[in-house]
Amino acid sequence: MKKLLFILLINLLPAQQSWTLQQCLDYASANHPLVKQSAVNIQKNERQISAAKGMLLPSVDAGVNHNYNFGNGINQQNNQREAINTQTDNLYAQANWELLNWRNYLNISLSKINKESSTFKMKQAQNEVRLNVIQMFFTYQNSKSWLEVLETQLSGIEDQIKRTEKEVEIGNRPKSDIYDIKANLGTMQEQWVSAKNQRDLSKINLLNSLAITKDTLDFTIAEENLASSNFNDANFIQNLLEKNPAYQTTLAEIKAQQKSVEVAKSGYLPTLNGSYIWSSFYNKVLGQPAPSNFSDQIKTNKNQQLSFGLNIPIFNKLQVKNNVEIAKLNVINSNYDKDIVINDLTKSINSIKAQFLNAQEKYNLLEANFENQKLSFQKSEEKYKEGLMDAYTFFVVRNNWLQANYNLINSKNDVVQQTELLKVFETGL
Repeated sequence: MKKLLFILLINLLPAQQSWTLQQCLDYASANHPLVKQSAVNIQKNERQISAAKGMLLPSVDAGVNHNYNFGNGINQQNNQREAINTQTDNLYAQANWELLNWRNYLNISLSKINKESSTFKMKQAQNEVRLNVIQMFFTYQNSKSWLEVLETQLSGIEDQIKRTEKEVEIGNRPKSDIYDIKANLGTMQEQWVSAKNQRDLSKINLLNSLAITKDTLDFTIAEENLASSNFNDANFIQNLLEKNPAYQTTLAEIKAQQKSVEVAKSGYLPTLNGSYIWSSFYNKVLGQPAPSNFSDQIKTNKNQQLSFGLNIPIFNKLQVKNNVEIAKLNVINSNYDKDIVINDLTKSINSIKAQFLNAQEKYNLLEANFENQKLSFQKSEEKYKEGLMDAYTFFVVRNNWLQANYNLINSKNDVVQQTELLKVFETGL
């Protein structure tokens, strides 16, 4: 019964899910906090557009005041000043409207440019997240592959020690062969511990790049053919620059700063304002009957006012002039930001190009020589079995063969990694 319950419990436990690189990129692009923050900023810019458009509308408010006046005051019944205690209720409704203010229209344009910039910034955040995920993914894959090589070497040592001990017993090999093999066992076990720690740390970094806090995933590389890129195209870097969101962000920010200059200059322009006010009041002397009821007084005392005003700025302590000059300096600064972005992106693209070509050349050499290394290992294994090679030498040859396997895997991973990094720049999201 206990065995049955144990089997049922195992079947109910969820298996560890395995993700490919593409699944990691899709998840991080949609769920990383940096990306979500960027999406919130887009929503904020949409509200700012709505707020800027709202400035074209009038503002309307209404109110009522209930007042008591004690002592010397105006008697509303005879309009004479006398010692009197009164109650007064005032009602009003008013509307104010900026009929013409060029700044309001410019702010609408500026807020639209800011939204465009925030959209590019979200794509830029996605790119940065994807680039980090790719680097962490292949760092984990390489550390995992190295650990597997060491585990294979360690398991081979144990078997080799047992075989060599039997051959020593029957006199086919000297006892020094056992000592030679065991002398390297401790060093390799130390390497295994370090490799295991490196694998665990690289997985933690990969999970962190995905913004996942629970270790419930494993990561595998999907088999794919190695790609090539047209680095010989004279416009290769320029094409990647133009579609890169970091570059597009700087262009949008330059447009925003140029529009800010126009907004600042609008301070020199006159504004036309209009207002409408409706008001009325109710008044009575405390302790005496009111001359008429509340509704009658409100109807009798109502008043309306319609006004227009033209405001022409003449001198404002040089504030507008300084704001314009500061806005112009911000345009210059934004152009320098663009130069910095171009410089950084060019460096990144050239670095990926150099590493891609180097990794591809290295992989081609290792792949071409791989068959020769395999044949060399097989011949050494035959010599060892025939007693023509001592155990230690064969142990070194075997480990070199396993190292060659790892080097080929690592080199292929490097080619794929640079290809994936380049895809991020080519797609531009």
